[in-house]
Amino acid sequence: MKALIATALLLPGLAFAQATPMGLWKTIDDDGKTAKSLVRITEQGGALVGSIDKLLDPKDPGDAKCDKCKDDRKDQPVVGLQIIRGVKAEGDGIWGGGEILDPNNGKTYRTRLKPVDGGKKLEMRGYIGPFYRTQTWIRVE
Repeated sequence: MKALIATALLLPGLAFAQATPMGLWKTIDDDGKTAKSLVRITEQGGALVGSIDKLLDPKDPGDAKCDKCKDDRKDQPVVGLQIIRGVKAEGDGIWGGGEILDPNNGKTYRTRLKPVDGGKKLEMRGYIGPFYRTQTWIRVE
């Protein structure tokens, strides 16, 4: 009986965790096949931030730096780099209002995050004006 009660109390928390972008994500390149990195999204100061935990592409050097970045991230190591900043819940399972950095070109984009497939995947969309691209990331934890 205690196990049943513990499970019942735990399930809403798990459902909430899966309905948010918080967690560890495997980023998949625009080709839809190539795993590029692991990004950990956490809450910090009332907003979501995401940092690169690990590079997965064997072509990426492990000691790479963001030499094309133009802000406080310039010349910082890519592993550990905060690439998502200022994202907040907007309603209907959408998170936005922040930015995402592409460390390959140093550009930042407005961003929108949307957990899909029961929270197993994350649609990450980056915008410049009316133009955007969407990647689907896979939840690791």
